[in-house]
Amino acid sequence: MKHSNMGKVKILLAQNGIFLAMIVVALIFGAINPRFLSVGNLMTILQQIAELGVISFPIAFVVMMGCADMSVGSVASLAAVLGGTVMVRTSSIGLGILAALAFGLVAGLINGFLVAYMRLNTFVVTLGFLSVWGGLAMFFTNGKTVTQLPTPFLLFGSRKVLGVPVQILILAAMIVGSWYLLNRMAKGKEILAIGGNRRASYLMGISVRRTQMLVLACAGMFAGLTGILLTAKLGAAAPSVGSGLELSALTVVLLGGVAFEGGTGRISGVLAGLLFVGVLQNGLIILGVSAYLKTVFTGAVLVVAVMLDKSIHRIVTSAWKDMTSAKNVPSPSDSHDPATVPDTSQSIVAPTQNALQQTQGRSYPLHTDRPQATEV
Repeated sequence: MKHSNMGKVKILLAQNGIFLAMIVVALIFGAINPRFLSVGNLMTILQQIAELGVISFPIAFVVMMGCADMSVGSVASLAAVLGGTVMVRTSSIGLGILAALAFGLVAGLINGFLVAYMRLNTFVVTLGFLSVWGGLAMFFTNGKTVTQLPTPFLLFGSRKVLGVPVQILILAAMIVGSWYLLNRMAKGKEILAIGGNRRASYLMGISVRRTQMLVLACAGMFAGLTGILLTAKLGAAAPSVGSGLELSALTVVLLGGVAFEGGTGRISGVLAGLLFVGVLQNGLIILGVSAYLKTVFTGAVLVVAVMLDKSIHRIVTSAWKDMTSAKNVPSPSDSHDPATVPDTSQSIVAPTQNALQQTQGRSYPLHTDRPQATEV
């Protein structure tokens, strides 16, 4: 087999290994308990991962951009109690949902402003707000759950459309929307470009700061939506309803092959990571594993996901070098290493601009007269 074909096989296996792992795990659980592979239980798995999916796909774009958001779990918790409180006091479902979404959007904008314009570390900023929003959720409710929500809102959690639970339809809409954004819109390519090389993206005319604010704001808003969906499913707004969601979402994203350093990622991979987590958690429930041990498994899978992220990066880079060595084409890892980036602006900008133009047919103005990366 030629080196190029072997390289393609390596890349294919590295990028789709999580699908194979999910099938193997599902077959193991099915062999232990045949009820696991029933249609009813598979629908249950999709319902269980719907809220996690709503928060995971926006986080995938955040990570592709080279950032992180560790505050989404607490944003979901505070959005849930705010939305629930507004519903109880005004008897208006619409106002409650609007309050939750508005808070999520504001929380995301604060993260975006501090990261994009104040140039603070995204991990530290969002980790700080993980405590801020979580503490406020407990303070406002005194640690108590908001109950007596409007009956029509509670029925939303069990509502079906054409026999399909509404949570699954929302998850399907998230998958389609995320795929379209990443593969058919210029903004999706700009997010990947920023994650791959922020300086080059800036020099070729991409608004790096505005894109960072937009992506983090969307992550916050969808965290607020997740809080509302969890409230409808549980029938009450608990101040800890989103606890641990940030780690679960990060696990899904890394299992899905999104590079933690940013610059690469596929929606199909994120979907595979989401299904893997759903299969694992549901299988553990069917086997009667303690809820405390499920947390242990989630943490262990996160560690494995980080190891897979590094392994996949090495395999893809090695395969790419094998395929392109004869053609003398730079490997993808070269563009991620600032030490390998030439000093001249044109040599940085032109390849990235050409790649985006070939994909999107869109023209980006070169900003070669701009100052160096300190302005990005």
